[in-house]
Order: sequence, then C-alpha cells, then structure tokens
Amino acid sequence: MSNIEIERRFLIKNDTWRQHASAPKSLQQGYISVEKERTIRVRIIGEQAWFTIKGYISDVSRNEFEYPIPLTDAQTMLATLCPFKVQKNRYLVQHNGFTFEIDEFFGDNAPLILAELELPSEETQYPTPDWLGEEITSDGRFTNAYLSKHPYSTWQQ
Repeated sequence: MSNIEIERRFLIKNDTWRQHASAPKSLQQGYISVEKERTIRVRIIGEQAWFTIKGYISDVSRNEFEYPIPLTDAQTMLATLCPFKVQKNRYLVQHNGFTFEIDEFFGDNAPLILAELELPSEETQYPTPDWLGEEITSDGRFTNAYLSKHPYSTWQQ
C-alpha cells in the first residue's frame, strides 16, 4: 500500500447528498503538530483510534503514515497533548464508482460541511454530483489541521 494520500476537497452546494449518505460516524481529532509541512494527529472513531503523521508534497498529495493505537492512549493524548481539536460526523456517499467522504463539523467549526475525495492519482477524472460545490483543495484554510487552530466560526464571512 502506498503511503501517499491524494485527496481533493470541496464545499457543498446543497443537502441532496444526504439522500445517498451512509449512517454518520462520529470523529474526534486532535493535533500535536499543525504545520503545512507536517501534521501529527490523533483520531478516535467509536472504539478505535489512530496516530497519523502527514507530510506535505503538494496541495493534492501528502505522505501519510497511519497506525492503530489503543483507545485509552488516544484519549490520553487528546486530553493532554493535543491543544487543537475538531469534532465532526463523517458520512460516505457513493457516486459513479467513487466514495465521497462528507464531513459535518460541530462546535466552533459549525455549520461547515465539506466533501473529500481520495483518488489513485492527481490526474484521475472524477464525477461532479449536483451537490458538489467549489473545489477548495488548494485553500489551506479548509484542512482539518487549520480548522483545529482557526475555527470556521472565527473567520470573517
């Protein structure tokens, strides 16, 4: 398996994606390091937890190393080592053979809803369902790491 994540991010135009969405999963994420060149994250989904290190390659691609860790370790890290956090629900939406991940943010990042799409290469052509809005892949403000430090509700709208 490649350690490179190729991902595009989008705003959402409307709520029609909800008709096709999976049941939501609740995610808690905390960041030990929030820098463009590298982010170090702890994530909890249900009773499972991961430790992830990402390194910047381009706006679309990053090196990604992700490892499962004990839930109690992740809970301790979130409480003691992660000053920057985000909470969100994640939904999966299948469309024309692709899986879009829709993140609905809570707390200081509400009411932000974003779509992410992981691709096999930067050149891969992908569908654009009617609910998919403006591509924001190159806008670093919409990364989870940035949102953890600069919540959406504090932006000048």
